[in-house]
Amino acid sequence: MLYPPIEPYAVHRLDAGGGHRLYVEEAGDPGGIPVVFVHGGPGSGLAPVMRRFFDPARYRIILPEQRGAGRSTPRGELRDNTTWHLVDDLEMIRERLGVRAWLVFGGSWGSTLGLAYSQAHPDRVTGLILRGIYLVRRSERAWIYQGGLHHLQPEEWERFIAPIPAAERDDILAAYYRRLTGDDGEVARRCADAWMRWEAVNSSLTPDPGLIASLTADDTVLPAARILAHYVINGGFFASETQLLDGVDRIRHLPATIIQGRYDLCCPPVTAYDLAKRWPEATLHIVPGAGHSSLEPGITEHLIRSTDRFADDLSR
Repeated sequence: MLYPPIEPYAVHRLDAGGGHRLYVEEAGDPGGIPVVFVHGGPGSGLAPVMRRFFDPARYRIILPEQRGAGRSTPRGELRDNTTWHLVDDLEMIRERLGVRAWLVFGGSWGSTLGLAYSQAHPDRVTGLILRGIYLVRRSERAWIYQGGLHHLQPEEWERFIAPIPAAERDDILAAYYRRLTGDDGEVARRCADAWMRWEAVNSSLTPDPGLIASLTADDTVLPAARILAHYVINGGFFASETQLLDGVDRIRHLPATIIQGRYDLCCPPVTAYDLAKRWPEATLHIVPGAGHSSLEPGITEHLIRSTDRFADDLSR
C-alpha cells in the first residue's frame, strides 16, 4: 500500500534559537499540497518510510525532526525543549518554507503535537490525519509506565522494571528519569536500553525484532529515551489533563480523520474514542486486528486512503 521510496529534493537545517538547529526534509512535488509529517516519540526522529504515506506527485511532503531528535542538534538536549517550543518550531518552519497552510499528519506523540499545534494555529491548518492517539493524561501514563500494561506483557514488564530497585518501583517513571538524566553514563545507557525495548515491544501487535534492535543498539537510544521521559514526566507540558480535549472546539471546522488500532498496547483505543466524542465531525476508524504501528497493514491502508482522499477533495 505504501508509495514507492523517494529521496528528499531539499534538506534544511534551521536555527530555532537557544542553540537548537532543526533538520527538515522536503520530498515529493515542490508545487504540491503541503503536508507536515509530525513524528512520534518524542525524540525518535524520522525514517525514510515516513515519506511514503503520500502520493509524491500530489504532495509537498515536509518532514521535520523535533528538538533534540534524530539529526536535529544538540541531540538529546532537554533545555528549551517543551511542547510549546515544538509548536513554535512548526510555525517557524511553515513560515521559513513559505507555506500558507498545511495538512497535519501525525501518529502517537505526533498526534499529541499535531493537536497542540493545530489548536494554537487553526488558521494555518487545512486538515488533520491522526493515528494512535495520545493525550498524555495521567491514566495513559499509568497504563504504560506504572503497571497497567503488565497484565498483557508480564515477561516484558519484568524486563522493563529490572533496572529499578524494588524500593523505588512505586514511581517507575520518576526512577527512570533520575537515571536517564543522571551523571552515571553506564547506568543511563542500561536504563535507556530497557526503556526503549519496552517502547518497541508495545509498538506493534507482534513485536518486531528489527525495531527492537534499531531502538536499542546505537548512539540514539539514550538521547531518545531522555527526551521521551522528559515529556512524559512533565505531562506533555500541558496546563491540565484535558487541555487537548478542551481545545477541540478551535479545530472542529477542519476536516479530520482519526485512525486507531483496536489492540494498540501503548495508546489504548479509549483515548481515540474520547477524542472522537469531543469531535463528532471527525471520522474515526477503529482498525480490527491492528496495534500501534503505522506499518501494520490495516493502519497503513487507512492512512494512505486518508491522504489520497484529502488530495482528491482539494482537486474537486
